[in-house]
Amino acid sequence: MTEGVKHRDIKLPDLLKDKYIELDLKEKEKTKLIAELVDIVVKSSRIKDGVLFKAILKREKLGSTAIGNGIAIPHVKIKGVKKPLLILGRSAEGVNFDALDGEKTYLFFMLISPQEEIGLHLKILAKISHLVKDKFVVERLKKVKDKHEIFEIISGFERYFK
Repeated sequence: MTEGVKHRDIKLPDLLKDKYIELDLKEKEKTKLIAELVDIVVKSSRIKDGVLFKAILKREKLGSTAIGNGIAIPHVKIKGVKKPLLILGRSAEGVNFDALDGEKTYLFFMLISPQEEIGLHLKILAKISHLVKDKFVVERLKKVKDKHEIFEIISGFERYFK
């Protein structure tokens, strides 16, 4: 198990760092937006942009990670990653991300996990899915003014809706 992290103890706010939040994504096209999200990670980690970008695109070819209601959860497991990384991006205008409901996508939760941590990866995906099923939370995340509010919303959700 990754660096003493127990699956049941995983909390989304602990995975989400200030440097991995972008509330003003610029790109309007799916592939370019993925590159923009990858750039957020590459600036602050040792992950190589080409490896991550190709892995995310390969995963998207299997089926869009846009689950509807304005949400996408692009995710990959990559060799050499030591612990999970969670990136949150928001697009004010929305992007056609091939969502199941055919609508634009506004919120992007990108998860990067260690290749060998399948259970942990699935647990985090389940937590994100649980969070974004709450339409009130999603609407609040779409409207936040600063990164601090993101942590308040997600922490509050996890505290009251375990």
